Amino acid sequence: MIFLTLILILAIPTISLIIGISISAPKYEGPVSDHFDGSRFINSGGVKAKGGGDLFKWLINRNRKPWQEKIDQSTGKRPLDHVKGGIRITFVNHSTFLIQMDGINILTDPIWSNRTSPFRSIGPKRKYAPGIKFGDLPRIHLVLLTHNHYDHLDLQTMRMVFGAHHPKIISPLGIKAFLDQQFITGSTELDWWQKFIFRDTLEIQSVPAQHFSGRGLLDRDVTLWCGFIIKTSIGNIYFAGDTGYNDQTFKEIGKRCGPFRVSLLPIGAYKPEWFMSPIHTSPEESIKIHLDVMSQTSIGMHFGTFALADDGYDEPVEDLQSAMRKYNLNPHEFIILQAGQFQEF
Repeated sequence: MIFLTLILILAIPTISLIIGISISAPKYEGPVSDHFDGSRFINSGGVKAKGGGDLFKWLINRNRKPWQEKIDQSTGKRPLDHVKGGIRITFVNHSTFLIQMDGINILTDPIWSNRTSPFRSIGPKRKYAPGIKFGDLPRIHLVLLTHNHYDHLDLQTMRMVFGAHHPKIISPLGIKAFLDQQFITGSTELDWWQKFIFRDTLEIQSVPAQHFSGRGLLDRDVTLWCGFIIKTSIGNIYFAGDTGYNDQTFKEIGKRCGPFRVSLLPIGAYKPEWFMSPIHTSPEESIKIHLDVMSQTSIGMHFGTFALADDGYDEPVEDLQSAMRKYNLNPHEFIILQAGQFQEF
């Protein structure tokens, strides 16, 4: 979600100020590094999300393309309880996937809420229902959270997941304190390139992304953002989270952690590109990531669920197909799953 609290300031200054302060996450405290200055986290190369005058320029001149609502569509089949051989990836929608292998079930950035917002009646509304009913989920062993924006760390959903499954939660630096504050306990946080071993068989590694963080007025960039590598005996999986594009970052990920059996890459919320490109990739840039990290197959995400930017409902997929032709990719190299649909590897 793009600067929700700043937008609210324009409409209701005093109330927004109070609310914006109250919903801010606690600040991370730790040693200075090449991406943490002791107070705030920094993207490689110093790239920053646009704000201030650029934000107002975008809001005043918005050219929103149409979205269709399919909130009443049918859901996919109930997932298997366990997958022993191979990898099965089910697209719930937005950036939420159910990844299953070796008897382990993983959720990425889970959101089942109707809005991506701290409020029940304000903020981007869900246009497309989750492809799996929450009650149909198998036992969840592991949750990966890439950053603390409302469409990636949804508290209502995390409370549901934690209450029903008590999974291990992996996040970037600073998120643990926020989750603990919400009585969602036992999480582990990682800096870029750090690793976590789950059940002695599965390795999770945090990797850089180009984005930003914040839930209120006082916590801009005080917690880290990341992508994740899931290293398995069957092949490596890359979950990019939210990110803008720079070739240096993704070529380094490919060099250190590739090649990948499958990558989960964002393709939506990229227009207007002059405003969104520091933090969200276009479909063509996602293909560049696919090539940079040496992925055998990639799956699109972060589209078709919440209208977060100016691109229309159909544009991400249409632009992806056009870019695939430009880069001579065959249809099996970068695929689009419908909500509730799965792919086996």
